[in-house]
Amino acid sequence: MKIRKGDFVVRISYKKDILFIVDRIIKLKNGSAYAILKGVVVRIEADAPIEDIEKVDTKTIINTQKKTEELLIKRIKHKTEEHRSYSVRMGKILHLDGDKRYSEKSARYYKKMGLDAIVKNIPEHKQPIMVRQLLEKYQPDILIITGHDAMLKKGINYTNIYNYRNSGNFINTVKEARKWAKSSNKLVIFAGACQSFFEALIEAGADFASSPGRILIDFIDPLIVAEKIAVSDKSKFVSSYEIAREIKEGEKGISGIGAMGKKKVIIM
Repeated sequence: MKIRKGDFVVRISYKKDILFIVDRIIKLKNGSAYAILKGVVVRIEADAPIEDIEKVDTKTIINTQKKTEELLIKRIKHKTEEHRSYSVRMGKILHLDGDKRYSEKSARYYKKMGLDAIVKNIPEHKQPIMVRQLLEKYQPDILIITGHDAMLKKGINYTNIYNYRNSGNFINTVKEARKWAKSSNKLVIFAGACQSFFEALIEAGADFASSPGRILIDFIDPLIVAEKIAVSDKSKFVSSYEIAREIKEGEKGISGIGAMGKKKVIIM
């Protein structure tokens, strides 16, 4: 079957472990071709030869997306009443996401949670250029910088920035954001995606980042960080351990130095 942009596929050589969508097809001069793939549930970008990918049936697509929606609905039902209050102001969130589908889902999630969030779909390579003007415009308390990432050679060259697809872009975005806000007292930052260069992101100025274990993280993980900081009182310190308890992969997926919450009591 011919593979086209927008198709849902799996990689045969990886035992069909992750569901991807084809972002684009690149044809080489020698007649071969490969596809740039983006994870549907996990925040990973990869490439694969056309002959190594296989389309998936509609049932598989529906079941995968259904599981994600069920997870979101369960979390929304559990947390909404807990967060509802008319005498406080939750922290304001600015979320930059390199994936359009994830941007749209994130916006819906924040809205259902009753959180004050602005979500912008900005390609990873444009995020460093645009972040300062967006910070000036929206004046957020929390900045989420994410999209897709991956190690090009998994398991080696952990400290080589050129071994990561988008970590360099995330790092530069964090640095630009820190020019606007020097500390987490003004702006709490999460940055990263699947297998991102965790140590460099923290060194650049992020308070939380992925991925210490160079593993895959779920679509919802950055949203949990944003939510946790937004709804925690400004007098409460939110540790990486507290964040890790609420995500599937724990501290191997997301960690950091921690930050104070951003919820404020409204004086009437």
